Amino acid sequence: MLITFVIILAFYLAFNLGANDVANAMGTSVGSKAITLKQALIVAGVLEFAGAALFGREVTETLSTNVANPELFANSPQSLITGMISVLIACGLWLQIATARGLPVSSSHAVVGAIAGFSGVALGGKAIAWSSIGTITVGWVLTPVISGIIAALFYSQIQRWILQQPNQLTQLNEWIPWLSTALIGAFGVIVLPTLTQPITELLGDKLGIQIPQHDISLLIGGLVVFGLTVSGWQQLKVTESENNLEKPAIENPIERLFARYQVLSACFVAFAHGSNDVGNAIAPLATIIYTIKNHAVPTAGIEIPLWIMLIGAMGIVTGLAILGKKVIATIGESIITLQPSSGFCAELATATTILLASRFGLPVSTSHALVGGVVGIGLVKDFKSIQFSTLKGIAAAWVITLPASAGLSAVIFSLIRWIGF
Repeated sequence: MLITFVIILAFYLAFNLGANDVANAMGTSVGSKAITLKQALIVAGVLEFAGAALFGREVTETLSTNVANPELFANSPQSLITGMISVLIACGLWLQIATARGLPVSSSHAVVGAIAGFSGVALGGKAIAWSSIGTITVGWVLTPVISGIIAALFYSQIQRWILQQPNQLTQLNEWIPWLSTALIGAFGVIVLPTLTQPITELLGDKLGIQIPQHDISLLIGGLVVFGLTVSGWQQLKVTESENNLEKPAIENPIERLFARYQVLSACFVAFAHGSNDVGNAIAPLATIIYTIKNHAVPTAGIEIPLWIMLIGAMGIVTGLAILGKKVIATIGESIITLQPSSGFCAELATATTILLASRFGLPVSTSHALVGGVVGIGLVKDFKSIQFSTLKGIAAAWVITLPASAGLSAVIFSLIRWIGF
């Protein structure tokens, strides 16, 4: 009965995470009209799960064992279970409130704040791993800065060498291999070491030698980039007969080609989001299941069953489909006007930043990274085009999220304990 109740709460949190966090992850693609909401749903459904399954364990482990001091709950595992139930309820409620107002808040802020909130009530300040929270906080501050810098640098080069050239079509055709290399290369450098580890181990066992993992990663990455570039070059090339630069952005042949790239970068963002933020939905559930099953709290590694990840993935896609439109509109339309070329740069910067954080097990914010990337584009494009009133509302939601979720979690934990659960 308890497990069923907890699973429903985890789905509720995943639902609201999908409505808010996945919506802002896909907002630039839908806002620039590179993909439709239906296509965003398909992309999110497949790649959010892939990112969570292949790359999400480090972040889930961090949230499960490194925010509260698990050793202090060793003699009272029931308190940890009650606390994690409080986290599921508090974070789900806060994300639902934010989504109703169209505010892209951070589920990472919410989960970390909620875990700290119940831990403080349960065992006092000593139960909170302040050093881990300090490291996570630094990641939150740096995330939009790093993403903004990457997006600004990349977009400034696209502007200089393509969009501001007298013959944009010729320039773009020359840059197609380099854009492909940048997109696939960034993905490969960060992700391939994890994906190629089984291949490396298998070959090493068969040949009886130790093969450096980075060699396999570079080889596969090089083959992928070369194959995509050669096979796709002719299909992606734009001809002069298509040239009509006075048409609206998505009908413009330059932007139409960038829209194709943005579909790929949207996949990149969905995978990155799955690798980092899905842990926010499933970490409390995984902790509860582990504690019930083993009659002990997790103190180091924690195994994430496949069915738990499925619950997270299904909840996320359902939330995006039903409630995601408001947050998509905020990110995609209310900060600056995006075209596929600028949206592509913002997404590439976001995914790179988030996947790097996932490699280090840091639960950073996709909304921070994406907003940072969009603002970076705005600084290069036109400083006056940035809607600072929207940014103020988003920033206020970011600041409020952590204490609000901590307070909610503390109150809910106290109530549950008071009624004798």
